[in-house]
Amino acid sequence: MANTWSQLYIHLVFAVKGRQSLIHQGIKETVYKYIAGIIRNHQQKLLIINGMADHIHILMGIKPDKCISDLVREIKSHSGKFINQQGFVRGRFEWQEGFGAFSVSQSQVSRLITYIENQEEHHKKQTFQMEYLAFLKEYEIDFKQEYLFEPIS
Repeated sequence: MANTWSQLYIHLVFAVKGRQSLIHQGIKETVYKYIAGIIRNHQQKLLIINGMADHIHILMGIKPDKCISDLVREIKSHSGKFINQQGFVRGRFEWQEGFGAFSVSQSQVSRLITYIENQEEHHKKQTFQMEYLAFLKEYEIDFKQEYLFEPIS
């Protein structure tokens, strides 16, 4: 759209189904590169992707005409199929239903990039559940505890 200017940053967080630790070091880089390609193919700007074996963080610039839910559905669907086709995990890989999407101001981008880069160090002190609850509280998002996490299988 002519004369439309925006600078929108979204921090996405989503987990492996059952919070299983399936995105291990041996496949992490390949999976992240694949997800980066999905984001680029949708003409969005990836700033950083990282996470732990049971969840993922993505910080990206997003255009105002892009539906976040549609993009996340594409990322999860295609990356899940890729992981299964490559035989990276025993059994069937799936992402947990749902996701967190948090808007980020320009002034907080570099702080969040550092936070995402340092996931391994961060999670020595805090579980994914604790981290996710902190985000929901920080962004003042109403939620029901019973719907927050699928049971670990």
